[in-house]
Amino acid sequence: MEKKSLLILLVFLLVFLPTRVYAADGKSYDYDGYTYNYWWNAVESPAAFQLDTVIDEADMGGIKVQGFNDVATSEDGHIFLVDTLESRVNITDQNGSFIKSLKVIRDADNKIVIDESGAQLVFNAPEGVFYQEKNKELYIADTGAERIVVLDGSDYTLKRVIKKPENMAGVSEFRPSKIVVDSADRIYVVVQSSYEGIIELNPDGTFSRYFGVNSPSVNFLDYFWKSISSDRQKEQMKKTFAPAFNNVALDSDGFVYAVTFDAAAEHMVFRLNSGGKNVLREEGNTFVIGDIHKMNLNEQSQFVDVAVKDYGTYAVLDKYKGRIFLYDFDGQLLNAFGSLGKTKGSFSMPTGITWSGDNLVVTDSALKCAYILKPTDFGKAALQASKSYYYGNWDEALVQFENILKLNANYEVAYVGIGKNYLMKDDFKKAMYYFKLGNNRAFYSKAYNGHRGEVLQENFGIIAVIFVSFITLILYTEVRYHKKESGHK
Repeated sequence: MEKKSLLILLVFLLVFLPTRVYAADGKSYDYDGYTYNYWWNAVESPAAFQLDTVIDEADMGGIKVQGFNDVATSEDGHIFLVDTLESRVNITDQNGSFIKSLKVIRDADNKIVIDESGAQLVFNAPEGVFYQEKNKELYIADTGAERIVVLDGSDYTLKRVIKKPENMAGVSEFRPSKIVVDSADRIYVVVQSSYEGIIELNPDGTFSRYFGVNSPSVNFLDYFWKSISSDRQKEQMKKTFAPAFNNVALDSDGFVYAVTFDAAAEHMVFRLNSGGKNVLREEGNTFVIGDIHKMNLNEQSQFVDVAVKDYGTYAVLDKYKGRIFLYDFDGQLLNAFGSLGKTKGSFSMPTGITWSGDNLVVTDSALKCAYILKPTDFGKAALQASKSYYYGNWDEALVQFENILKLNANYEVAYVGIGKNYLMKDDFKKAMYYFKLGNNRAFYSKAYNGHRGEVLQENFGIIAVIFVSFITLILYTEVRYHKKESGHK
């Protein structure tokens, strides 16, 4: 009887309890989203993105896939997927339809290129890829061969090969892993196991400098050793213990974004200016660190890649829990979603992320696939609001933030966004009201200072009269006092 009751209960649970449902093709459309409030508590939110397309071996035209380790896109919608184990770069259109696979490198006459040793020029365990729109060139970090291969972005024939520069300083080996190229054709390279920063190369491939050394977090013991060390020892400590970057991206202004998951790093995400200084804005309720674990620092997010929109909104990919964190230009967390798992739609070993229009493309080496994620209605409104605010279209941003609140009335970011809108219009009183609803003290202080200035300006006449009267009273009292003293004498 007891076993029968247990069986009935089990059937009831299986039938009636809600479970995550996957479509027949393995797609999942129900990511759970969340943000963090002022008190650093996770708050449920609609997810900003949902799975649209899965790209895997079945879509590769018979090409074997062992896992995608990096991804890049071009403005015409092409998606470039790096398969390190297969030493290939596979190309699809924006919908994931197969176009071409690159393994053997060919010249403009479509002949296989022969290197100086007489061997065919083929990729050797590449780990990174970048498409530069200005010159229509495809840059491939051919890690195993210790070189960068530059291809024509139209027919994918060889343009040049960049090897380790002869004038390269430092002790780093030249094993390029990730790569970006700015509008001035400067090449920024993350090399394996380098603690000297990002390598910046000139357009001709010669060494320029180490860029944006990642400072380690420092404790009391570190301060003690530094206090008794010589300048040379301090420099050596900096080189020895500086955490390594593991990926890079570029924004539309030419700033280099970089990420690390080294626990010793002072920051996890960087926006580096031309001087290599981190100028990332962190004006949200939390720092740009992904998940917040108040009691266990070992649970922190581990960012493997970052992707930046032209209006400053960026997505960072966390390999530790298979999550994507979406931040606006000010460093406010707009949304977080995703989880680890073995089924399509979840992540197992996420490796790369990039934008394709308003879609996100994410690679996973363990699941041997790439996901194309499209924004939900909530995500569209959040992206459009951030874009409108960034470009100064305050009224349009206001409409979008109000639309967001219809979808999620507890979304503090929207209240802060509306507050920013009124702040830019110098309506400080309304801005204060919305910043209070959004629990953003930093922006509330800015609005309060503006409101205080308005009050002082509006009441300047009264304040001036009171001040003059007060001074007059003091002077009158002093004069009477001195006259009285003179009379006594």
